[in-house]
Order: sequence, then structure tokens, then C-alpha cells
Amino acid sequence: MNAMKIGLHIGVLYVMYLMGTWIQQVFDLFIPGSVIGLIFLFILLMTGIMKAPWVEDGARFFIKHLALFFIPATVGVINYLDLFSGEGLLLVFIGLVSTLMVMVSAGRVSQLLIEHKGRSHSNE
Repeated sequence: MNAMKIGLHIGVLYVMYLMGTWIQQVFDLFIPGSVIGLIFLFILLMTGIMKAPWVEDGARFFIKHLALFFIPATVGVINYLDLFSGEGLLLVFIGLVSTLMVMVSAGRVSQLLIEHKGRSHSNE
């Protein structure tokens, strides 16, 4: 029963992705279809048209297994090993610094949102 529920939730998320891809192709936009689908999902969730429990278990499944989605990209780096010769150490440094910047900024934004949510709940 739980596997069917997760499958249904993943199906809803996939439909959002397909809608975003369709919009991107029809209007020949430079924004990737997956991002358009996420924006569309965000709008549906914020307006209350779609409820979070309709996709929650599928999203948790994706987050739980997120590391598996990076394996193809990591293996793909092997095709470009010549890029790492010479300036490879600099590329590794840039990758580490940019990853750290993303982690710090995402953490800070999350903290600000939690603080804002806490303040708005205490005012009610």
C-alpha cells in the first residue's frame, strides 16, 4: 500500500516535470522545463490548489535516495579527465568553494525562513 502511495506521488511530481518541459518547448524558453515544472508545483502548493500530502511521500523518497541521482554525473566526469590535467587542482578548489557557498547560503536562508515562520506564529 505504501509503495503504491509513493508511486502515485512520484507520478504527480513527474506530471509536473512533463508540464514544465512541455511549456518550455511550446514557448521556446531558455529556462529548463524541470525548473518551470518546479515553479508550477510551487504555485499550486502556495495557492492551495494542490496539497502537500499529495506529493510528500514521493518527495521524501527522492530526497532519501538523492545520492543515487548524482552517480551518473560523477561517472561522467571520467570522460573529461583531460580537463583536470594542469588546472585540475584549481577546478577541484573552485568546486569545493562553490559547494561550501551553496551550503552556507541554503542553510542561512533556511534559518531565516524558520525564524520568520516562528515570528509569524507567535504573533497569531
